[in-house]
This record gives sequence, structure tokens and C-alpha cells, in this order.
Amino acid sequence: MDRALERVGPHLVVAVPLGLGKPVQLVNAFYRRAAANPDISLHILTALSLERPPVPPGLAGRLAGPVIERIYDDYEELAYMAPLRAGELPANIRVSEFYFRAGAMKQVADAQRHYISSNYTHVARDLVGHGVNVIAQLVARQGDAISLSCNPDLTRHMAELLAQAGRPCLRIGQVHAELPFMGGDARVAPGFFDLLVSGPGCERRLFSAPNGQVPLADYAAAFHASSLIADKGTLQIGIGALGDAVAQACLLRQRQNATYREILAGLETVASPVEQHCGPFDGGLYVSTEMFVSGMLALVEAGIVKRRVYDDLVLQEGLNAGAIGETIDEALLLWLRRCDALPARLGESELAWLAHWGIVDDTVALADGELICAGEGLANDIDQPAVRQALLAATSGRPLRHGKLLHAGFFLGPRDFYRRLRELDPAVADTLCMTWVERTNQLLEDVPLYSAQRRHARFINTGMMATLSGAVVSDALEDGTVISGVGGQYNFVAMAHDLPDARSILCIRSTRRDGRKVHSNIVPHYGHVTIPRHLRDIVVTEYGIADLRGQDDSEVMKRLINVADSRFQEDLLKAAVASGKVEADYRIPAACRDNTPRRLAAALAPYQKQGCLSDYPFGSDLTRIEQGLADCLKTLDGLRRQPRQWLGLLGRALRHRPPAAAGDYLARLQLVPPANVGERLLGRVLSSLLEERGWLQDAQQ
Repeated sequence: MDRALERVGPHLVVAVPLGLGKPVQLVNAFYRRAAANPDISLHILTALSLERPPVPPGLAGRLAGPVIERIYDDYEELAYMAPLRAGELPANIRVSEFYFRAGAMKQVADAQRHYISSNYTHVARDLVGHGVNVIAQLVARQGDAISLSCNPDLTRHMAELLAQAGRPCLRIGQVHAELPFMGGDARVAPGFFDLLVSGPGCERRLFSAPNGQVPLADYAAAFHASSLIADKGTLQIGIGALGDAVAQACLLRQRQNATYREILAGLETVASPVEQHCGPFDGGLYVSTEMFVSGMLALVEAGIVKRRVYDDLVLQEGLNAGAIGETIDEALLLWLRRCDALPARLGESELAWLAHWGIVDDTVALADGELICAGEGLANDIDQPAVRQALLAATSGRPLRHGKLLHAGFFLGPRDFYRRLRELDPAVADTLCMTWVERTNQLLEDVPLYSAQRRHARFINTGMMATLSGAVVSDALEDGTVISGVGGQYNFVAMAHDLPDARSILCIRSTRRDGRKVHSNIVPHYGHVTIPRHLRDIVVTEYGIADLRGQDDSEVMKRLINVADSRFQEDLLKAAVASGKVEADYRIPAACRDNTPRRLAAALAPYQKQGCLSDYPFGSDLTRIEQGLADCLKTLDGLRRQPRQWLGLLGRALRHRPPAAAGDYLARLQLVPPANVGERLLGRVLSSLLEERGWLQDAQQ
């Protein structure tokens, strides 16, 4: 802190990464010094400020309290969050974020006031515009090597912009031993940081974002979305349960293809207007995404993500065309000659290029106009068969080097995800490239190369609502309240329109619940949009696929109504007819008139029982008992909004005698022994639910 004040003075504008990359102890030191000294001005610029979740009241708290303590026991909270939420930040301290954890800041006036709305690819520019003079980041270290690890997304770009402007900036890295060391673009020169802070005080627990439960509606949407992913293509998926569901659907498509097709057939009501791809991923996928999640790593481990891309346009186009393969052989050299990528007589630059990609051995050199290979002099003429054979003697049959399976801007997930990244086989780790967001989220840095790499791209993200015009609401409400942020969604949608064979797929839950009332997320119109209607592409709900690209307004409205919840279809149709966009005698297809949760449950429940649609497909920090209780408490909460079903459950519970297998579950909620009549009844209700929902079967067997 003293060094920062000496370097840049008392007006501190501190940029720290979003999510996991925040150096919490450094940020808290800055905050506490400024809070104690009003002569210091502190502006913190960041996003996705992570917090230990609060313990809820009542029975949910009995379940969640020990889980939260187990996951976050040594995590240090960001010191600014409590006063920010309470509206008690000191007058000399300001916090601005460009992305919120979904819904976390909905009622926080100060956070809403200082929110910065910016496309992810513009954030570095915009933060520098606020006068950044300190960059602080959590980093990984191996010997003298430093890695930006989870967040190379913005740091390097900001540093470059500040250096170009000749503005002073102190760069501070906080070393954490458990942060995975990621190579490639995440690795920085030893002198990149002015200061490195390390020691026992910096080793508090990394923030963990446990895998959430995947609801059946998300699985249904994910199966529709996964059927649009082309083999030998490119994949991006967003944050949350839907991303996990898409990854699990891809795994099922690969491993149990017949079952995958059965599930998809059971969900479809009308033929998809888009070409579907239901076969296994024989050629594999390449990933270009802003967020790297645990489900993506599972796809790498399963061999689904296996299509490597290369940062060379000649090689990439040759691979795309099938003119060459990834295995080094004489045909590769001949092809490079035919397309004039190499001259017959090699120079130093051509030799270095060949060595970089592993086509020739690193020891091959030039001396006095000759090629030196394995200590022997050769004529510098690769048109001669003997010269080609000598050059390839040490490398023939090997794969090309430096191919990448994944480019991503940041990662965040459960502790097990970080462990798996730390323990990656070095050869696999070399194929996973954490990089800057200007690369992952747009094409502008190298349009020809990135276009060649991102063939058949499918950019899968989530939205909150879609209007009948095809516009999508993802980040804020119509009164201006920010729910999350634009992030990279606009970039990916725009990129899908820029690439010749790409599609943007925005997944939207058809309904949302407010207390006992259910609302449609397909709406006639809305006072705020994230994606304008002229960029409409594919919208997916749990009830199907609406291909909106290039369609007229009437067809767009019809297709969206067809994938809406049937409880709201007639009202939506009336609005469409009233707008003059849809003819008065239009009728919703009969096949689309049973878009109901009941139909979905009937279609998916058998596969849920088989274990194909696990609540936590990529593991959970909850024990099995805790998973069962979480499921039943969620079900109980839903039943309380439906009086008839609630009374039916009470009736069954009163006649129900809790089996012995329910004992451990009830004890976990401190309901054994019951403290009163209410707890006794609650125990009966929960044991009934546990038995009905299959959680006691294993124990009873």
C-alpha cells in the first residue's frame, strides 16, 4: 500500500479481475487503509464480486449452514461488500462493477448507481478511461514463472493500453499456491509485475462456486440446444446449470447415442426448423469461450473436445479442407510446396516456422547455405525427395505441435475443478489456452485466422425473456435495474452473424415464478433489450427450437409462440394478432398446445430414474443425504404454492410412518428427536417426500 501511494499518489484507481482472480487480501488492505484515511481516494473497478452465501432462515438454514461452513470455512470476504450492501461505504471509496452475480445486486442502490454497462471486449478500454493506476491480481507461480491463471482476460490488454498512453501504473500480483498454473497466453514475463506478494496470509481458501442442481426444464432446453452442435465444429457455453446440462447432453450423445435420440424424440413436438446433429462427435469439437467451466473440462476428458486449432492460417485452412492431417509426413511438406507456403530453398524464418510446428526437429540448422540435419550437411532444396526424407526422419509420424483444444478468458467453479486443472497431464494442459477476451469473444484481432478456426460455431448462452419481435432480455429490467450485465453475450451473438456457418443459440426458460404466480418469459414486448431484434437468431426453450434468423415478423412471432408455455400461448397470440403482425385466423399447431411441465416430466422422468439426467452431472459438494434433503425442500417449497397438492401431501404424511432409512436424513435437519408436534409432522412430511422421490431406495435395499 505504501508503494502504491509513493508511485501514483493518494488518488487510487484499482482494477482487479472478475471472479476468482481477485487478490482478496490485497483488495482488503487497500480498502481498510482508505477507510481509515479520508485523504486517500479509492475507486475499485471490477466485476463478479464473490461472496460467501448467507445462511437462510428456518429449516433451509439447518441444511445450508454446515454446507456453507464446510465450503467457505477459510474464505476471506471482500471487505467492501458488507458496507456496499448496507449503503455505508465511506465517502472516499467507490466500487464500480461491469458484471454482477445474477440478481445479487438487485436491491443495492450504490452498486446499481455505479454499474458500468460495457461489452466485455470494451471493458479494458473503459476501465483505463476511468484512470486506472493500479492493477492487482491473484497469480500462480512455478519457480520464477508467473501465470495469470484464471484471469488473463483483461489484465494484459489494460497494461498495454496504459503503457501506450505513458501513464504510470503499479502492477501487483498476489501468489496463491492452489491456483492452477496455466501456460500459453496466461504466462507473463517475470518482470510483468512490479510487486509480488506471497506468504501464509495470502493462502486463504480460494472461492468455490459449487455446481448447482440442474432442473428438468434446463435439461429439456439443453437437449434441444445440443442437437444443433455440429461435429467438427466450435462450441461456447455460458455460466450456470444450463451450461452443465448442455455438457451432460453432449456426453450422452457421445456415450449412449440411442438413449440420447430417444430423449430428443420424446421432447420434440414439431420438426426442428434447423438442421439437427444427433450422431457422436467423431471429429470432435474445439472450444472458444469466455468462461471455462467444469463441464467443459469433462468434455475434454471424454474426448469430445478433441479438434485442435493452430495459430497459422495456412495450416488451419489445409486442415479444414482435408488437404493435410495433423500427423507429420512427407505429404505435408509436398502440400506446403504446392500452395507456395514454403520455397524450395529454406531461409532462417521458414526453418524456424517448420521447427515451431514440429515439422522438423529443433536441431535442424542452416550453415553456409546448407541444411544441417543430424550432423550431416544436405542440399538446401526440399524439392529433392532425399532432402525431405532426411528432414522428416526425426519427426515423421508425430503430431503437429502447439495445437489448442480450447481458448478461454476466465474460469470459475468448484474446488474439485481447480484440483483437476492443477493435476492435468502436461500434454493436455498445453492444449488448454487461457487468453485475453479480445480473442475469445470477437474476430477483429485476426479475422481470417479466427474465422478458419471457429468453423460451424455454436454460441450457447442464456437469456431472461424474449419478445415476440425476437429481441432478447438478458441483463436488466425495464426500469433500469441491472440483474447481471451484458458481459460477452452481445459479442457472441454478433460474431454468429459475422461467421458464415455459425449460429447464436439463446436459451430461455419459458416461465418464471413470483411467489405463487407464474409468468411467461415469452412476452409481447419489453422496455429493455440486450440483443436487438435485428440480431435475432435461434431461441430455445424447454419446449423446442425457434429459428428466427432471416424470418419475417409474422413467422418470428408464430415460432416463438410455438415454444412458449401453453398456459400463455393464447394471450401471446392475441397480442400478435392485435399488433397486426399475425393474421386473425392463425391457429397454434396442435402438437405445440401441450407445452406443459407435466408433459416434460413425463418425457424425462424415466431417464432421470436411470441416472442419465443427474441433478449434479459433474459432482456436488453436497453429500447424498444433503442432495436428497435439498431436493425435497425445493419440492416442498413448490407444493406450498399449490394448495391441492400440499393438502394431498399432508394427508399422505399423516398416514405415513417414517421408515428407519429416513433417520439419517431427519437427523441431519435436527428433527431427531422432534422438539414439538410441528417438527414431528414436518419429519413425516419429509420422510414421505424422500420415499416418494426415491431417495430411500438404496438404504432400504
